[in-house]
Amino acid sequence: MSMKNTIHFVVLFAVMQMALVWALYIAPPDALQGHVQRIFYFHLGSIWPGFLAFFYVLYGSIRYLISRDLIWDRKSLVSGEIGLVFCSIVLTTGPVWAKPTWGVYWAWDARLTSTLVLWLVFFAYVNLREYIDDDSKRPRISAVLGIVGALMVPFVYMSTRIFETQHPKPVVMGDAESGIRHPDMNIALYLSLFAFTLLYIYLWRQGVKQMLTEDRLKKLRAQLLRLEGH
Repeated sequence: MSMKNTIHFVVLFAVMQMALVWALYIAPPDALQGHVQRIFYFHLGSIWPGFLAFFYVLYGSIRYLISRDLIWDRKSLVSGEIGLVFCSIVLTTGPVWAKPTWGVYWAWDARLTSTLVLWLVFFAYVNLREYIDDDSKRPRISAVLGIVGALMVPFVYMSTRIFETQHPKPVVMGDAESGIRHPDMNIALYLSLFAFTLLYIYLWRQGVKQMLTEDRLKKLRAQLLRLEGH
């Protein structure tokens, strides 16, 4: 592991520990929901890097379609895979929080339904390429699907403002009635956002490195097969 990666990992570990301590011990329980509200820090902490990952898919896919350089396809794919994991965490923690709060695990309102659709689009983005045999079409079709999925993100975020939903209004960049007031709860939230963002960046860098290594190995194997054929 390089020095840069080591420093990144140490900072990530330290911030993650601080986020856990603040979310589980220092921040007070919610006056209405009690201790179950603490899952909020991990729920919201996961959606932000998930959105960030999907926006990088948008950026990388556009770069690929312009340049046709496969490096952008690889970077986008890694980001899409990580974003899918974070979106899965959101869809898992949400029902766990919803049951004691709403009385049901799931409500088919605009926020939850649009988030599920977003997850399905990126599940297809990650897995569709396994069913496309044409090497020239695979990254192009994936890029288009990635762009379509990423363009859904603003709608998912704005859905609680556009429609009447059971889901709460946005906590970050919301209106005057939204947000949290207690300073320790704010610290727990921003530590969680920072920790999960660092985690996304760390996983993305490691994933791109691994994928590029696999690509080089495939090229070497192909060259060896050609040499053996002669």
